[in-house]
Amino acid sequence: MSCAVYLQPGREKSLKRKHPWIFSKAIKKVKGKPALGDTVKIYSNEGKYLATAAYSPDSQIRARIWSFDESESIDKDFFLRRLTRAFDARRQVIEEGGLTGFRLSAAESDGLPGITIDKFDNYIVCQLLSAGAERYKGDIVQALRELFPDCHIYERSDVDVRKKEGLEKTTGALWGDAPTEPVVITENGLKLEVDILNGHKTGFYLDQRDSRAALERFSKGKDVLNCFCYTGTFGLYALRGGCNKVINVDVSQPALDTAKRNVEHNELDLSRAEFVKQDVFKLLRQYREEGRQFDTIVMDPPKFAESKAQLTGACRGYKDINMIAMQILKPGGTLLTFSCSGLMEQNLFQKVVADAALDAGKELLIMERLNQAADHPIAGNYPEGFYLKGIICKVY
Repeated sequence: MSCAVYLQPGREKSLKRKHPWIFSKAIKKVKGKPALGDTVKIYSNEGKYLATAAYSPDSQIRARIWSFDESESIDKDFFLRRLTRAFDARRQVIEEGGLTGFRLSAAESDGLPGITIDKFDNYIVCQLLSAGAERYKGDIVQALRELFPDCHIYERSDVDVRKKEGLEKTTGALWGDAPTEPVVITENGLKLEVDILNGHKTGFYLDQRDSRAALERFSKGKDVLNCFCYTGTFGLYALRGGCNKVINVDVSQPALDTAKRNVEHNELDLSRAEFVKQDVFKLLRQYREEGRQFDTIVMDPPKFAESKAQLTGACRGYKDINMIAMQILKPGGTLLTFSCSGLMEQNLFQKVVADAALDAGKELLIMERLNQAADHPIAGNYPEGFYLKGIICKVY
């Protein structure tokens, strides 16, 4: 007999809006003894079927919805249907951009809670962050093999959030071979090196593709400072856009080494690129003291807020780096600034940047807003899928 979860009175409202999460406090009782990742039926207090979900006994998010159709089984064919739909939704973006690297599954936004999948050339990289994803790993792999029979499949589930689901971190080949060297993908005509084994997240930040392309328009003849550059991909667009000079800054020497190779892969002018291993916060202050100025600055820091408790501190961090960036911009210079913290709402981020301009004694014109690329969609029933905010500003 299948296990069942009954909700507290009135707690079915979010499910009627098709939101994919059920929190522990919403649950009245559990029928049976579902183990980690087991499939359970969700019922209202009155016993009406609401959804089919994956159960996670130790997580605050106690159940994640697979389906709102009672007749739908959770098996290999289920994952094949969801992944096929996700791939079809992205085909136009992939073809128009000539992309050999793209996000195939954006987890909850593609109806696959906790399942992030990126494709890099002939490698598929899975990040399985929920109990249900772990439970059905074999079916997910089989579905991927049917959809992309010529690809290797590798797991990068080495993320702290798995602990909240009662799961250990894990990496390794799920099908085929582990990569022995970086994989090179193509994005908007540029070749980009991806370190699947050791790179951030699944190996690369595909979500900033449109923002990188935007920088190219603000680069011709400009001195560009690319902060938190990682593997230097913003810098490649600046070079292709005809910048006078781009300084790529990161604390990771391996990332900077990759950034240099990326310039060489694309046969761009290496003499116009500089690679600086330095803490961005310290270097910005150093440049300010030296009176150094730039025409264009890219500010793409890592996530500052992992929880609501960290949000106030994150605001201070974003305000600090943006204030100093504005102080070292030439009058009329361009700032492209970003937050990838999902908890940082768009209006709050804009306010933080505006406050930074006031403290810097500068006037700010917001020219454009940017967000995550189209292969990172936001489901209407899951607004939390919107996480990447970007602003292009003119600073006077």
